[in-house]
Amino acid sequence: MLLPPRVNVLGVGVSVLNLDTAVATLADAIANDRRGYVCVTGVHGVIESQGDDALRRIHNRSLLTTPDGMPMVWLGWMAGHASMSRVYGPELMERVFEWSRTSGATHFFYGGNTGVAEELKANLEKRFPGIRIVGTYTPPFRPLNESEERDLAARVKAARPDFFWVGLSTPKQERFMASMTGRLDAKVMLGVGAAFDFHAGRVSQAPRWIQRSGFEWLYRLVQEPRRLWKRYLRNNPLFVWKLLGQWTGARKYALDA
Repeated sequence: MLLPPRVNVLGVGVSVLNLDTAVATLADAIANDRRGYVCVTGVHGVIESQGDDALRRIHNRSLLTTPDGMPMVWLGWMAGHASMSRVYGPELMERVFEWSRTSGATHFFYGGNTGVAEELKANLEKRFPGIRIVGTYTPPFRPLNESEERDLAARVKAARPDFFWVGLSTPKQERFMASMTGRLDAKVMLGVGAAFDFHAGRVSQAPRWIQRSGFEWLYRLVQEPRRLWKRYLRNNPLFVWKLLGQWTGARKYALDA
């Protein structure tokens, strides 16, 4: 299967996807041992990539960079991709687990606060009977040292998961996946951030109508104001301003990898 085309959003190539095509692409990658990582990206990831060439290249070298936020979808529609829809980390995780019930694909969880990965494992095993979760690892709140990297690599080598789920924040999870590509014996790494907390039951998700309206950021801001207010106050206006520059041709953005 060919990888889907990408929409240029301020130099970040966002894959033209919906949930069905995303799962089909991942299933094909597992079947054909096509290794790589998946970035689940919205406005935050795009803005973090501005002025950070390394992070932008990480997004553009991914197996997929999914349209996590509705602004990515709207920009896809404007570029003529009517089939494009939101591929939201928690929903993608659910769909991949549903597919895994019959495919037998295996999973490993990396990230979250203390106890989150274990709670996530327990919850998903209840929701998807027969699912095969072959390992969890809760990292410290800092980069792994050499000894910890060797320990993680050994655990993953013993488990050999098809999917290695990363529950860190952006851009930590993207940098982690890129740095560990070729060093972990897992087929596909997926950075899904807050999906760990959502599916572990620690944080509630916005209702579907809010998710589709483009105002999920406001729902999350109300839930976690102290953590998120600076992000949204900076990122949302800056995204609109830079996008106007791209639309008018005042600024060119290349999809360099």
